[in-house]
Amino acid sequence: MHIDDHLRQKKIAILGLGLIGGSMALALRGKCAQLLGVDLDPQTVSQALGQGVVDQASVNPQAILPQADGIILAVPVMAILQIIPLLPVWIPDGALVMDLGSTKAQVCKSLETLPEQFSVIGGHPMCGKEVSTLENAEAGLFQNNPFVLVQCTNTSPASRALAEQLVQAIGAKPLWLDAATHDQWVAFTSHFPYLIANALAFSTLQEAAPLASSGWRSTTRLAGSSLQMMHDILSTNTEHVLTAIDQFSEHLAKIRHLLATQNLNELETLLNTGRSKYLNIRNHGETP
Repeated sequence: MHIDDHLRQKKIAILGLGLIGGSMALALRGKCAQLLGVDLDPQTVSQALGQGVVDQASVNPQAILPQADGIILAVPVMAILQIIPLLPVWIPDGALVMDLGSTKAQVCKSLETLPEQFSVIGGHPMCGKEVSTLENAEAGLFQNNPFVLVQCTNTSPASRALAEQLVQAIGAKPLWLDAATHDQWVAFTSHFPYLIANALAFSTLQEAAPLASSGWRSTTRLAGSSLQMMHDILSTNTEHVLTAIDQFSEHLAKIRHLLATQNLNELETLLNTGRSKYLNIRNHGETP
């Protein structure tokens, strides 16, 4: 059997049809037996059906989820944590469940409490926009981007294989990590950068707006992210984000001291080290 054939026989349900869930649906069109959708917003459900994003959709999870072989939880982290205990009620026979939450430790711990008829995978696509609605969804959102997968105690080999097929089908690159490593790394590469962007936007003089051009806009872009999403992220990854804040604050204080004392030679050395690290990290993430 070809690697894609297994996925083509599966009915996939996506719970949450916002930016990520909607993009996932668009990327999976034609690659599975049927695409099902659930969203609490009736307007989003109507839009998804009207635009052919999914084949079936409803605001009622119990009307959709029992049909599915695989279920993708594409809602904010706190909503995922509220939904997981309801899954045995909605789907008594079980299914493969993958979450797409931005933090993994608490979510995976909760997924591991599901009955044995469920096989679960933690997931996090490393992509997105600062806007979060179905209108902004696009099939190419995941293309060539890392997609973290986390094995739980109740992850079966079959569900591992299906999860990898899902990731490859949407054009992403599967990367297996443990939950703790994921949460530590993403604190530095995503969650803390949001706080920096927000703080920079807050600190910018309002009267300087005419000069806030491409550099300012690219640096502060993350400040436009959903506050609900970021609240959930920061409250479930607090320890690692605090570590990032402390390390950054210590380094920024060093820069301030060198600038205040006009020790420009040492400041140049420090800034050059930062530039070199930026280039190394950027080049590591570039597609060959």
